[in-house]
Amino acid sequence: MRTIRLTSFGYLHLPTGPDGSPVPPAADRIEDVRDRLRDPAAARDILDLDGLNPRVQDVVLNTPGARELLANLADYADLPVGPSRIAIGCAGGRHRASGLTELLARALRDRGREVVVEHLHVHLPRVLKTPADPRTANTEQETAR
Repeated sequence: MRTIRLTSFGYLHLPTGPDGSPVPPAADRIEDVRDRLRDPAAARDILDLDGLNPRVQDVVLNTPGARELLANLADYADLPVGPSRIAIGCAGGRHRASGLTELLARALRDRGREVVVEHLHVHLPRVLKTPADPRTANTEQETAR
């Protein structure tokens, strides 16, 4: 089996195309989890961590719908003519996308797959969204504490 490359990213850090929409990294499948994996109550105690931390991965995994999505992505990666690249994006790339990417990498390695992981934005400060348009308008980055 060939190596599969997993990439996590944050939509709010991406360059924009001519139409003003974010341009995600090249991949056979791009999974947008901005709305799909939302559980703000559980996320409050992990805001200063990132998706490489097991606590964040646990919160992501226990978010409603996450286990089903993870299983779907792992099954998709195992198709006979499956993908060579899967990219997972959330708003900032620090929590949901990077945590889910790490969980998927582990699941695929458990299935005997060779996996390369790249986190494009996990190292960046947490993005604070303004109320006007939480996906694109006037974002500011929180300074590291």
